[in-house]
Amino acid sequence: MAMVQARITKTKRRKLAIFLRCLVISFVAWLLFSISNVQTYTIKTGISYVNIPEQKAFHPLQSDTVNVRMKLSGWKIFLKKLNPDTPHIQVDLSGLKNRNYIVFTNQLGYINRQFPVDNQVIGVNPDTLFFDFSKQTQRKVPVRPLHNIQFKKQYGIIGETKISPQYVTVTGPLEDVANIEYLETDTIRGTQISSDIRTVAYLNKHQKNNITIYPTFAEITIPVGEITEKVVEVPLKVENASRYTTVRTLPSKVKLTFLVSLKDYNKWTSRDFEAIVDMENWAQNRVQSLPVILTKVPDYCQMVSIEPQNVDFFVRR
Repeated sequence: MAMVQARITKTKRRKLAIFLRCLVISFVAWLLFSISNVQTYTIKTGISYVNIPEQKAFHPLQSDTVNVRMKLSGWKIFLKKLNPDTPHIQVDLSGLKNRNYIVFTNQLGYINRQFPVDNQVIGVNPDTLFFDFSKQTQRKVPVRPLHNIQFKKQYGIIGETKISPQYVTVTGPLEDVANIEYLETDTIRGTQISSDIRTVAYLNKHQKNNITIYPTFAEITIPVGEITEKVVEVPLKVENASRYTTVRTLPSKVKLTFLVSLKDYNKWTSRDFEAIVDMENWAQNRVQSLPVILTKVPDYCQMVSIEPQNVDFFVRR
């Protein structure tokens, strides 16, 4: 009886192994068919504008992103889902010379040239972009450089950043240009910096596609040098004390520790700093001690500490 049971078990195992092999083969065949089969895939893309009509300012009347439908192999769709991104497409606005809308169907050839050959764009949603025209104006605005720089130990910025040009011309709809007070550059980055930074940074339009900037970049020079600590003692001044006969702080001076470039070490003295306490804070809140407030610090001197940060005081009415 035991031998019959063993033969049945072996038979079942053989059938199960055959079934599992067939299942794996079927899955692999299905997978190969799926990744080779061409399917329709929709991807969200940002848009920017080219061939903007001269002497015309415009407002897009819809979002600056569209859904692009394209034909892709299953394998490419799988890869895009693993590594999703938001591509950008350019829209040709030359048609706005005689109408206030652009139809994507008429630009599919131009849009397809912006994607790899095996990515066939078949449609865009929405298919039509509408624009509102307004008076065009120009304005000069200052350039502000942005930076995120990590310096080598005991190094830092030691002087004024130089920008060339300091102003750029912005052209676009009156209501948009009027709201632009300045333009920032793309962020300038660096690590372990120990010498002057000289670079070209492009100006950031902050997704305002209906304005143009000239020039589109600025040359940036950031002076970098060795810095060191310096300590000075600064006498405390008392403000809003006219209602009292005398006000005396304890101590009467504070010690300031700051970072300064080696070349300017002897340039700054206690006379270049100002520290105050404000009696208005005591009059209103009856605090036990007064915080020290710095009201004057030279440029490119980086404060490290104030000792003490709060002071005791005596008042004679």
